[in-house]
Amino acid sequence: MSFTYRLLFVLSLLTAQFSAQASNVELSEKAEVIVLILDPTQVELYSAFGHSAFRISDPINRIDMVFNYGIFDFDQPNFYLNFTKGKLYYKLGTGNYEAYKRYYFREDRTWREHVLNINQEDKQAIFDFLIDNAKPENANYYYNYCYDNCATRMRDVIDLALGDRIKYDYNFASDSLSFRDLMDKYLTYQPWGDLGIDICLGAQIDQTANGFDYQYMPLYLEEALSTAVLKTDSADVPVIASSALMNVSSEQPANHGFKPIHLFVVIFFLVGLITHRGLKYNANYRFIDVILFGVTGLLGCFLLFLWFGTDHLSKYNFNLLWAMPLNLVGLVYLLKKSRPNWLRYYFLAFGGLQVLLIIFRELLPQAIHFALIPFLLALALRSYYLAYSLKQNAED
Repeated sequence: MSFTYRLLFVLSLLTAQFSAQASNVELSEKAEVIVLILDPTQVELYSAFGHSAFRISDPINRIDMVFNYGIFDFDQPNFYLNFTKGKLYYKLGTGNYEAYKRYYFREDRTWREHVLNINQEDKQAIFDFLIDNAKPENANYYYNYCYDNCATRMRDVIDLALGDRIKYDYNFASDSLSFRDLMDKYLTYQPWGDLGIDICLGAQIDQTANGFDYQYMPLYLEEALSTAVLKTDSADVPVIASSALMNVSSEQPANHGFKPIHLFVVIFFLVGLITHRGLKYNANYRFIDVILFGVTGLLGCFLLFLWFGTDHLSKYNFNLLWAMPLNLVGLVYLLKKSRPNWLRYYFLAFGGLQVLLIIFRELLPQAIHFALIPFLLALALRSYYLAYSLKQNAED
């Protein structure tokens, strides 16, 4: 199903008029507050982490609404600029449950529904909050991968309504994973997306997450609610009263045949072959240097832009140790007929830095993607060759 179709669908769910009409409704005793959890799907990278939403069902008042914090609008002012800067507005959208159900049946998504075991006052409080939050003046929020998304918003709404009466059992977070580790669990079938995330997002997401933080992933929000208890006047009761499996996907995810590790191994052997021929035949093959150091230099400039110019959790990015903007400066001087003496030392130092990065990568405060190791070896090999070649030219 095309992205355009998805966009048209989610936009069709924005029924602000209905929300306004429902804002003064008093829920009946038959009303239920339901948490919807959709399993990950590998159709798109953004769907690989799953999804969550609220459903408010009240047959007496003929209400069956979905409140979805995962909506964004291409028509918002400066959409592409905001997206680039990491200041993208998401919004709380509302829609008819039956339309939502038909859509995700068509999407072939696995999803479950969990009825919250809360009293009438709490149901009304959550409903009133969602109705107010869905108003145009309140609906928008700045999306953040780890700290403010469709799952964390739901977690916060529940905590706001139930307060210290809800008690979580965070044993599911005893493995003490980082935000990046949690992402990696869902990216097995998205190796290129995994590589892009590991390159672009910095050490901020390598912090160890606690049980509260784990809930930025919808499946961990589900896990937290499934083990939580609610303190009542008489006893502690499970937060979830009942659960239902609504659909099971027939999707059979397939591993990509050509992965980043394959690409970088090929690059390493090509660089090795070209460098060997350069030594054997005293040839420069300068095109390979333009590619290696031009690409890494430009990528380094992009990572600096992400660090200082955006809010994409891209600060303190240790990938700048190999994707170094200074490579562009070195390349410019390398292509000149007259080369300064310091250039040899630059490539010697850069090559040594790649070797140290490979050896000590596990000690860094940021995870460096394993598939990059052959590429770092290629950079080191070519850097040492250039240092040697520049030294030979200086002595001639």
